Amino acid sequence: MDEILHRTDAGVSWITLNRPDAMNALTREQRERVIALLDAASGDPGVRAVVITATGKGFCAGADLRSGSANASGERVAGDVARMIRLGAQRLITAVLDCEKPVIAAVNGTAAGIGAHLALACDLVIAADTARFVEVFVRRGLVPDGAGAYLLPRLIGPQKAKELMFFGDAVPAAEAARLGLVNKVVPADGLEAAAREWAERLAQGPTRALALTKQLVNASLDGDRAHALAAEANAQEINMTTADAKEGVASFVERRTPKYLGR
Repeated sequence: MDEILHRTDAGVSWITLNRPDAMNALTREQRERVIALLDAASGDPGVRAVVITATGKGFCAGADLRSGSANASGERVAGDVARMIRLGAQRLITAVLDCEKPVIAAVNGTAAGIGAHLALACDLVIAADTARFVEVFVRRGLVPDGAGAYLLPRLIGPQKAKELMFFGDAVPAAEAARLGLVNKVVPADGLEAAAREWAERLAQGPTRALALTKQLVNASLDGDRAHALAAEANAQEINMTTADAKEGVASFVERRTPKYLGR
């Protein structure tokens, strides 16, 4: 059985976690495949949006803890854990944040630990009404990884982020939407259709402008105003060289609907 399903349809790369019996707990092999597919999407002009979803009742129950972090000798030495986090969970989240195409999470069920952070790193999050989000780390006596302490305060503020991380309580989809973790909640049987609608709208848009907009928004949370405005000016300069920018202006002048090609 393929543990990652992948297809490209109407300009949308669909990446599906496929270990339903394990609630899609993420293995190293799955993680590397997702990273590779996100990287490929950035460089493929035929891909103009990405959806990450899963089969079964769970979106992703976190990392598969059955795989150990010891070195070849079977012993753990100082630096092993930090190295594992850098090369594992952090690379996965970075791959989502740095993907040059807009990424939608279609969360079909429980998203816990790194599974929650995988969803929240996406540009847009659509959740089934049966989904829930769990900062499960504290339940195991662990510190959050996968950029959780970076992502959550930027989405909902430090006080609420601490509450979720300190207690590890499950957050139902409707509450997640109220907090700002989720863009839209839909009935479970309508999740794929809702994700497809948004993804195909994005795939018909000005792809490079969307990529530059994503970069600007993400960078704005980490820098000062001067750097943000300089980045904005540079993004405008780059974008005005694209065919889609020319088409957008021409369609406005000619009073017609633009037809973007993603170039």
